[in-house]
Amino acid sequence: MHFLKNVKLPGRIGDLIMSALHYTDNCIAGILRRTKTIAMVGASPKPYRASHRVMKFLQEYGYQLIPVNTQTNIRCIRGEKVFASLELIPENFQMVNMFCNVDHALQIFKETITLSKHKKIETIWIQLNIQSGPAAHIAEKADLNIIMDRCPAIEIRRLIKTGHLGSGVDGGQQFSHKDEHIYLT
Repeated sequence: MHFLKNVKLPGRIGDLIMSALHYTDNCIAGILRRTKTIAMVGASPKPYRASHRVMKFLQEYGYQLIPVNTQTNIRCIRGEKVFASLELIPENFQMVNMFCNVDHALQIFKETITLSKHKKIETIWIQLNIQSGPAAHIAEKADLNIIMDRCPAIEIRRLIKTGHLGSGVDGGQQFSHKDEHIYLT
């Protein structure tokens, strides 16, 4: 299921996406259910950073996280080996979650699209306050799901409360809810 896949409106899809970011709860819940492994671009070893807190939350909810950080001196984040780029990750992953500024979004989208068939990538998820019409247009043309300006940790909590997700996002696994408060500002 792709964002606005069957919508036929005049103008470029990137312009449409930028003007009205709307994703159905079923679409987001479906992505979160299908995803088992997430490559997190911009993961930080610093506990006060949003990417670190979101990584912790997603690990506690049963997802396997693969941190990606271009700083070569970072070897491990939250017990996971750090990779300098998506292409260096040896295993498959279904989602790329981006914690980076919009200037890098297009480059990461292109790298993700290049790897998508080989690595079985289905979704590009860009964190809060990050939007890129050109990058979204490229992802949509490559037949990838695209979620922008959303946080999976916030969406998981919200969708559990609304009943769109059970307490076990990935096929019934029961997750701990140790980190009930994530502050993303």
